[in-house]
Amino acid sequence: MTNKTRHLTSLLTLVLFVVLFPSAVRDQTLHSTHQNQDYALDLPSAGWRAITVAGVVQDSTEFRYGGQSSVRMRVRRELVDAGVLPSDLVRRQQSSDRVNLRGYVKGKSENFEGQLNGVKYPYGFISAGKSKARLTYYLQADARTVYRLEFSGPPKELLGIEDQIDLIARSFRVR
Repeated sequence: MTNKTRHLTSLLTLVLFVVLFPSAVRDQTLHSTHQNQDYALDLPSAGWRAITVAGVVQDSTEFRYGGQSSVRMRVRRELVDAGVLPSDLVRRQQSSDRVNLRGYVKGKSENFEGQLNGVKYPYGFISAGKSKARLTYYLQADARTVYRLEFSGPPKELLGIEDQIDLIARSFRVR
């Protein structure tokens, strides 16, 4: 059997396994909860890892993708006035980004549905002479609380894992 044939056989076996046993693949999802956080989320692959970042008042958790990847995710909770919607927060962020980010390119924001609903807002900018991208999800937990999930990194790397990013955002829930 040639290498090409072995490779094709392996690929077909993998596809067949995924089709016949989707729950086995779904069970590869890692559930992430931390004692000092009031949220939980699912990480769709072992490529994601949690990193504790020391803070002045309290430590926070940040997530990184891959070994040397510069893709990261931060989660922030925002307390808002009653009646403020995620779309209002996107408009506020766009105004700020337009002024503060060099080479700012606004993407099209869109409604987003998951465990928590909200708005997805992509944009690009230049930092230290390099193109950067950010994909931010504003997820409404209640009338006064919105969670902001910020995914940032090189545009090609973010685009390459966009399905995983959407799965993380869809799984995000308050504990």
